[in-house]
Amino acid sequence: MQERSCALVVIGNEILSGKIHDTNTYFAARELRAIGVALKRIAVIPDELDAIAEEVRYCAQRFEFVITSGGVGPTHDDITIAGVAAALGRPVVIDPQLEALIREHFGDQPNKAGMKMAEVPQGAVLIEGGPMIFPTVQVENIYMLPGIPQLFEGKLTALKPRFATDPYFVRAIYTSAGEGRIAASLDACLERFPKLLLGSYPKIGNAEYRVKLTLESKDSDYLDSAFHYLLELLPADVIIKTE
Repeated sequence: MQERSCALVVIGNEILSGKIHDTNTYFAARELRAIGVALKRIAVIPDELDAIAEEVRYCAQRFEFVITSGGVGPTHDDITIAGVAAALGRPVVIDPQLEALIREHFGDQPNKAGMKMAEVPQGAVLIEGGPMIFPTVQVENIYMLPGIPQLFEGKLTALKPRFATDPYFVRAIYTSAGEGRIAASLDACLERFPKLLLGSYPKIGNAEYRVKLTLESKDSDYLDSAFHYLLELLPADVIIKTE
């Protein structure tokens, strides 16, 4: 089964200071998981050139692709393009297609802020699709998306066919017992099925269940075997329902 790995780099002082509630992380994690992509790292970093370059370089070398969120606008703190260029050791250049879009949108003599929207790392390609007239900028395995949630969501949705791979299959077991009572069963299941992705999520103050167990695998037969094995291991009286 094919595995694809991804890192998400969220850029913005407004996230770190709590001025803005970040929803892009949750959206990306959910949508990438749904198309079989393993999101292996999430980093939230400030609007600082060195910090962007260091994090993007680290991720680009370790994961199949990297998605950035934020810092691609026309203002002084929008330095993602420059940070990515620095990470790759490339200069920032004006893209002719973006320049034409800006001149069409702002007139033949756009201001400095407008022209900043035409900057890309040298060698970047443009990907059409999603909201806005501006395409997504990609260089090597890095995709630079806007941070505004509506735009980020639309752009990522448009990119999903590029990233999609073998899906994850998921089963769930809801129990009335706490984790302490079922921990030995979980350990035994993982010993028998070491490639299983097994999650245990307590729910405090919930009348319906105390712990939700999730079992995931890209191999449906492997998942089915592990699911039934765990059901046999768990005390019958603690199982509320399965999905």
